[in-house]
Amino acid sequence: MSTPAALRIVAVSGSPTDPSRTTALVTEIAAALAEALGGTAETIELAGLREELAAGVWRPQLGPSAREALERVESADVLVVGSPAYRATYTGLFKLFFDHVGQLALVDRPVLLSATAGAAGDAALVEHHLRALFAFFQSRVLPIGVPTDDSGFDEDKRVTDALRLRIAAAVERATPLI
Repeated sequence: MSTPAALRIVAVSGSPTDPSRTTALVTEIAAALAEALGGTAETIELAGLREELAAGVWRPQLGPSAREALERVESADVLVVGSPAYRATYTGLFKLFFDHVGQLALVDRPVLLSATAGAAGDAALVEHHLRALFAFFQSRVLPIGVPTDDSGFDEDKRVTDALRLRIAAAVERATPLI
């Protein structure tokens, strides 16, 4: 009798900067999901893939690290995605990356949405833009997203205890659906 493989949770940070509050957020969420589900977590930072993602229009023209990141996303069991709010939506880098994901590659894939914003009003990014994008992919968007503003981080861009409580609530609601 074989033991089931651990769930692979892949987080994607759509931030064009490093270090990034968005990376801290998606990494924290993925780790919490991995702990709750007995899985493994990894984070893909798009900031380091900017040049490779801009190398061509078609996926075969992209650099090898960008293609590998796309494959890791498409083969993940669970996704955690996040982007900083930029002009009321996700970053162009986030969009460029997901433009190369296969249209049917994420069907029924559980996805937990998150976003970082400078102001509380920018948090609508999760409900209005990210939810719509992953509906296009026919993914199983999990019930509670985790938007946050600057108050969710300390001066070193680490997640605060208050934000960890919100992450725990999202993970608790997501776990039975994964």
